[in-house]
Amino acid sequence: MKILGNEIKPGMVIEHNNDLWTVLKTQHVKPGKGGAFNQVELKSVKKGTKLNERFRSSDSVERAVLDEKKFSFLYEDENNCHFMDQKNFEQIVINKSLLGEKSKLLKENMEVNVQFYEELALSVDLPTSVELVIESTDAAIKGQTASSSYKPATLENGIKIMVPPFINSGDKIILDTRTLEYVKKIK
Repeated sequence: MKILGNEIKPGMVIEHNNDLWTVLKTQHVKPGKGGAFNQVELKSVKKGTKLNERFRSSDSVERAVLDEKKFSFLYEDENNCHFMDQKNFEQIVINKSLLGEKSKLLKENMEVNVQFYEELALSVDLPTSVELVIESTDAAIKGQTASSSYKPATLENGIKIMVPPFINSGDKIILDTRTLEYVKKIK
């Protein structure tokens, strides 16, 4: 599907220079002289390399058509995560490098959306929030007046985040999977 250069947005996958690219950032630039353009930061899906490219509003780019399927997380081994299609029970294997730090958030039977381009898995979307237990955190310092002062904490899966001072070790919290930030404490 063809789109114009000024319609490119972060998160899109486009075909450019005979490769597939994920759009990381875009910035609309209007110089004093000449026409406006869209400055786009791209990352190659296959190679992992980055590229900065300028697209004028008159340029057209091919947007990749992605298929999205629901999968359940089964288990992980040393390098891969294993998922099962909920409709036909077929299993797929996705390398942990595609998920990065978020592979630590996966729990058994967690429902995820996997985006494919011609049978190649491009991304795994986790639920927006997950429940986790605080394994360890520093004690709150008495007399700290700034209400926005956060302290470091380690979650049960080893991820380090910042939490409010009233959170203690053993507390259950909700974590935003997109930003890896504390949302709220569960009673």
